[in-house]
Amino acid sequence: MIKDNFITKNKKAYFDYEILDTYEAWLELKWYEVKSIRNWYTNLKWSYIVWVNSELFIKGMHVSAWKTIANKSGLETDRIRKVLLHRKDIIYLSWKSKEPGYSIIPLELYFSWSLIKLRVWLTKWRKSYDKKQLLKERTMDREAKIMMKKYIN
Repeated sequence: MIKDNFITKNKKAYFDYEILDTYEAWLELKWYEVKSIRNWYTNLKWSYIVWVNSELFIKGMHVSAWKTIANKSGLETDRIRKVLLHRKDIIYLSWKSKEPGYSIIPLELYFSWSLIKLRVWLTKWRKSYDKKQLLKERTMDREAKIMMKKYIN
């Protein structure tokens, strides 16, 4: 049995992007970042993944300073962190992200046993009319569930 505990999710990405592929990745972190993430001092909102020199890096991921070392200077909370994936996945994602409309977005940061892992999406941006259609479908489903509860009870 695999035990997954979510630390944080990029909730806005569920609405703004259409999922094409998902990948499980690791992050290159410093010791104080690991302690901060274990205490849920992190945020994935507005973060994205870029491809530089055949390697993937995450930008915009905020990891607050751990409380005992918060006063020390030189700690970067929004530094660029290396994303570790298999070589074939990196090549595929870099090739696909160069196509117009495609991007690589971090979705979830979670514990898998004692490891901190990152779930990465290959996504395509949703147009505004697609978002409106998605909202209509969600409200119709919600109303249908409410009506079904009324008739069942």
